Amino acid sequence: MSLDSDKMRYKKLIRKLTIMQTQEEMNVLVPEKLAEIERDYDVIVLWAIESGSRAWGFESPDSDFDVRFLYKHKQDFYLSLNDHRDVIELPIDDTWDVSGWDLDKALKLLYKSNPTLFEWLQSPIVYQQDPDFIDRIRPLVSQYFSEKKMLHHYLNTAKTNMNKYLSGDVVIPKKYFYALRPILACRWIEKYHSVPPILFDDLVKELLPDEMKEHVSRLLDIKVKGPEGMEIKPIKPIQDYIIKNIQELDEYVQSVTEEKKDWKALNQFFLEELSRD
Repeated sequence: MSLDSDKMRYKKLIRKLTIMQTQEEMNVLVPEKLAEIERDYDVIVLWAIESGSRAWGFESPDSDFDVRFLYKHKQDFYLSLNDHRDVIELPIDDTWDVSGWDLDKALKLLYKSNPTLFEWLQSPIVYQQDPDFIDRIRPLVSQYFSEKKMLHHYLNTAKTNMNKYLSGDVVIPKKYFYALRPILACRWIEKYHSVPPILFDDLVKELLPDEMKEHVSRLLDIKVKGPEGMEIKPIKPIQDYIIKNIQELDEYVQSVTEEKKDWKALNQFFLEELSRD
């Protein structure tokens, strides 16, 4: 990489850090933005959280804020025959990335045991929620959890990051975590047959072999203190661990079977939520 490109990246980083908000500031700004969204789109925000690296517990100093939310329209909105957009996406800027899913879309994804939605519903950083919404929807999370679907998702995520970003002469530290966390999530599912926790540290404490913990701890220290795009030399013990686990999990996922779920509980939940205007 040239000296000029390094200087350019450094200037961009300094500019980003200068304008970035703290988590405390975001705790004020996000509810204000959500109130605007409710007015502009005539919706009710049911659940709004931070997702991505900040929710996983390994953000860098310049990590973006990824605000995600679930919302609903009034009942009449869902009774018309014409198609409706089921997402709200605001323009991405240097402060945040804000987007949300309609309750209709979210429940269809819940039926598919969508890991992204399951993580949103576990986020430790909650900006706003409709009273008791998470308590109402949580039983459905357990009911519609699919080991096979979630294993496929996390395993494919680990494979993609290993093949695309972790096979060269230099690697970006955060890409290790985008492979390690899915692998540990798979190991959780294999061991406990339940939804894996969202925090990386919880997965590490429970499932990472002791001989790997020092390597991962040093890597985490590099990640949380350095910029998002920094590059390092590959760390062989971590590379070997990722490759070995991908191979083992590939075999395990083939043995997992599941029964087809019905829609009854989700349909009932949807009708009940729409009646809560």
